[in-house]
Amino acid sequence: MPVASTAVLHDPDTYTRGVPFELIEELRARGPVHWVDEPELPGLPAGSGYHLVIDHALVTEIVRDPATYSSALGGTQIRDPATPQDLNYVRRMLLNMDPPEHTRLRKMIAASFTPRAVRGLEDRIAGHAKDIVDRMLSGPDECDFAKDVAADLPLLTLADILGVPAEDRGLMFDWSNRVIGFLDPDYASSASFNAAQGTSIAREAVALRPAPDASGRMPDPRGREGMPDLYRYAHLLGDAKRADPGDDVMSILLAQREEDGGQLSVEEFENMFWLFAVAGNETLRNGLPGAMIALLSNPDAMHALRADPSLIPTAVDELLRWWTPVMTFRRTATRDVTLGGTSVRAGDKVVVSYLAANRDPAVFDWPGALLIDRKPNNHRVFGHGPHVCIGAHFARVQMADLFREVLGRTHDIQLAGEPALLRSNFQRGVKRLPIRWAA
Repeated sequence: MPVASTAVLHDPDTYTRGVPFELIEELRARGPVHWVDEPELPGLPAGSGYHLVIDHALVTEIVRDPATYSSALGGTQIRDPATPQDLNYVRRMLLNMDPPEHTRLRKMIAASFTPRAVRGLEDRIAGHAKDIVDRMLSGPDECDFAKDVAADLPLLTLADILGVPAEDRGLMFDWSNRVIGFLDPDYASSASFNAAQGTSIAREAVALRPAPDASGRMPDPRGREGMPDLYRYAHLLGDAKRADPGDDVMSILLAQREEDGGQLSVEEFENMFWLFAVAGNETLRNGLPGAMIALLSNPDAMHALRADPSLIPTAVDELLRWWTPVMTFRRTATRDVTLGGTSVRAGDKVVVSYLAANRDPAVFDWPGALLIDRKPNNHRVFGHGPHVCIGAHFARVQMADLFREVLGRTHDIQLAGEPALLRSNFQRGVKRLPIRWAA
């Protein structure tokens, strides 16, 4: 396959027009692993290139084997950290760790989601979903589903998990935009949060919010220097929770004692906060409007769910598979290995395509179709293996609750304009989704 073809998959501009599924299937017919060059692109420096894996079985093999395919060696984003110092910093985040460090922190997080905390969060999610749809239906019969409906539910849920005051949740909207949308001019310098309406902690943090330089560029949001407002907020929030714990998951996490008597360090908490506030927000924030696009593209499926809401929990996994919000993740080979007939050398970048794996015809009958009763549904939306998404349960609950409310309280939903998609080769994002409905 010519380099020009695979380069389309690397170019973030491609995804503003939609995913090139035909190209992915052409590649699949030629093999499970393909080399992709990394030319310099607007906002992206040139890179060494990478092996793109599009086969479901190989994707699963890779993410289950951190000894061979490391998350820590080069981080989990396709583009390399700019400096060794930046690499050392991203390695302090759970997302970019390998066992045993990853295992230790993961165990602490899992223990913080106590049965009582989980039940409380589920109840609050249902209430948030109802309130959001109340607000949607109280105004004109048109809205931007992506911003006015879908964006708020994960923010409210994360505020509950993190113990962030409700009036500060808009900070997470801006932080997520800046990190996930760093290649998109609409998002890269997001600063919609009004500090005057937030807490004193928020005001102190926002005072550190970076501004674009003379060329209009923002600092790299993956490093501490690029997100000083987020890290300041996390530090102050951690101090407040240690002094006055609440019943939120983060308070429980901060209070935990390990077998050796150790606790979560300040730096570990700050990086954990980054992970929850950004990564925990974006997958569902884009999965919800992606699911609406799926239903608008398949009106029979929307009608079936409206007629029988008991189908919604099963449909949630299919809606997520059909859209697949997180398209790729990177690993780095720790040794020379043969992967799907391709020679991979130690130090090579290996990028798994969850998007392509979730359309693999060897696993999914009619992979391009939306089958809301699809069982089994062995998708990789939430990853797999040691790094499987710890928030997967809550993502499913949020999507089920929101669509139960939206579909149960409307008679008809139609597009009211063209969706606007995110410029990103990582997140399949929806910036705007205008809809109209009949209540």
